Amino acid sequence: MEKLKVGSALPKFKVVDQFEREINTENLKGKKVVVYFYPKDNTPGCTAQACSIRDSFDGLNDKGIEVIGISTDSLSSHKKFGEKFNLPFSLLPDEEKEICNAFGVWGTKKFMGKVYDGIHRTSFLFDENSKLISVIEKPDTKNHGAEILKNYGF
Repeated sequence: MEKLKVGSALPKFKVVDQFEREINTENLKGKKVVVYFYPKDNTPGCTAQACSIRDSFDGLNDKGIEVIGISTDSLSSHKKFGEKFNLPFSLLPDEEKEICNAFGVWGTKKFMGKVYDGIHRTSFLFDENSKLISVIEKPDTKNHGAEILKNYGF
């Protein structure tokens, strides 16, 4: 598994989010974009991370930062997760792991002695030219909104 490196272009994708909007690489041009990958809807760390971003959403929005969360959960799972926690940003399903593989975040993990394949929690920050400017390898789930702003230099 090789993660995207700083300077890489935003990988191409086209997916419908939980609001039934099509999110694709083309309609993200000209925007600062955070693509954050998380393991699973409704788990403690993923919920803390999503809520941290939600709580910082106005500040992120004010700086022109578009937020996209991606996991391998289904669209219906994302709809329930988004509604339950009032998440105002896009959640994209990647059940086939195509986007995960394009970003290099799917791979072997270890947890409590168990080895399995899954998503490595990682956030990618792109500039308005769709170029990767920062990678947050192990996000602070409880303070991720502030961490994103700091990595953009705000």
